[in-house]
Amino acid sequence: MSTRSEASPFSFAALGNLLVLVALLATGAALAGLQGEHWWLASPRSGRWFAAGAVLLAYAGAWTWLAARQRRGEHAPLIAASADTLRVVYASQTGFAHVLATRTAGSLLAAGVPAHVQAIDTLQADDLAQGRVLFVVSTTGEGDPPDHALGFVRRVMSRPATLQGLRYAVLALGDREYTHFCAFGHQLDDWLRQHGAQPLFDRVDVDNADESALRHWQHHLGQLGGVTDLPDWDTPRYENWILAERRCLNPGSVGEPAFHLALRPVAGTLPDWQAGDIAEIGPRNPLSAVGAFVQATGWDPQCPVEWQGMPQSLAEVLAQVHLPDPASLRGRDAASAVSEFTALPHREYSIASIPADGALQLLVRRMPRPDGSPGLGSGWLCEYAAPGGTISLRIRTNANFHAPSAHRPLILIGNGTGIAGLRAHLKDRVAISAHRNWLVFGERQAARDFFHQEELQAWQAQGALARLDLAFSRDPPARRYVQDALRDAGAELRQWVDEGAAIYVCGSLEGMAPGVDAALQDILGAELLEQLRLDGRYRRDVY
Repeated sequence: MSTRSEASPFSFAALGNLLVLVALLATGAALAGLQGEHWWLASPRSGRWFAAGAVLLAYAGAWTWLAARQRRGEHAPLIAASADTLRVVYASQTGFAHVLATRTAGSLLAAGVPAHVQAIDTLQADDLAQGRVLFVVSTTGEGDPPDHALGFVRRVMSRPATLQGLRYAVLALGDREYTHFCAFGHQLDDWLRQHGAQPLFDRVDVDNADESALRHWQHHLGQLGGVTDLPDWDTPRYENWILAERRCLNPGSVGEPAFHLALRPVAGTLPDWQAGDIAEIGPRNPLSAVGAFVQATGWDPQCPVEWQGMPQSLAEVLAQVHLPDPASLRGRDAASAVSEFTALPHREYSIASIPADGALQLLVRRMPRPDGSPGLGSGWLCEYAAPGGTISLRIRTNANFHAPSAHRPLILIGNGTGIAGLRAHLKDRVAISAHRNWLVFGERQAARDFFHQEELQAWQAQGALARLDLAFSRDPPARRYVQDALRDAGAELRQWVDEGAAIYVCGSLEGMAPGVDAALQDILGAELLEQLRLDGRYRRDVY
């Protein structure tokens, strides 16, 4: 057998694949030219076609180069791996998981986190003993792992492992049209948990390259790097909503102010959503920041420019982008400079209402930056956006946190603004007369931070909320948190679970969620808690 093609850095097979891709691109361009109008309701703008072509050619070239390196036994990490490097491991059948793994590592690097891209077939059991690993994995066929992952499944996943030193996360790619949706991602996540690995955050399932799920993954990447302004991989398509109401719920609190917000669509017709779903907000720079920027550059804020293929005024564009240092733009005109500006990233908030309320409601805490100024998303919603003004918003389905069946008892656990998602579930349960509900809620001060107190107590008096346990950490005699309230009610909680209850947790990932998980393990045992998770009876929406 000849080995020439293996030694050659550029094989005839790779050349053939590249030529086929180029031919397909040329054919598509020729056919598109025959169309007199948009052939698809969401037909991309002309600029996007050229961008797509450039990406295709770049991908083809990169694929050829990577294939040549792999034939020589080489790999192409973004940076050299080291002890503190976060591994991004992909299992890909068609190449999409590989692309997303590379994007993931790029976002981590932008956040200052060393990252190393690695194929799953090169991963050894010892690589999982400690450290941090992000898995980006697809499912093929009827729930099977990609072909190149079979060796890892047989060599590593078929054996016992000690993974207590590993922290990980899984991005699972799939298609809901298939019975075993994201099966390999679920299998991998389950195996890691069962062998002691600790999730950095809950698994993210992606249905058919769903952009909103991928943005949720990007949101977590920013949190890993302690960065809140990583650019989105793709710009969300927002709808225009009106900020109908804004009201501070905790004036005088020792914590940051938290606001009740109500929004209604400009179009007038309220879209449908379910309890547990997420509102994605497109934040804006405050008018004062835009004004200071145009004053420093000397640009006319009303001059027409084109950004992301859309004609807009300069002021409209500046409200939506990261504002660079004006000194770096000396001698440049606005029309040429704005094409280089990057959009502000989206922000995610649990929806606190149901459509029957007539408005989409949020509970948002104004979070400060290190310099004391309001954060990007919370500053826009809680301070800068004018009541009656327009908010860019889209609803993201969050199937992992949708309600259980009405007959199943429901235990809701949360802290702070995490009450928002739990409130939507309670509203939904009250509306369908499902009254076996138990809420465990924690905040700082009962007199200041008991969000939606009158509503919750009214439900309790009506019998719609069977039990309400509270924990306020700043009230005497001692600090008390939701995990303490759970332990105090351990016997009753175990009884509810034995009677079929589901447990839903919503709130802070770093503070509350690990404490609640530890308390539930102490009360129920690790084996039962894991079974609840596998059965879909233990669900979390933590951030």
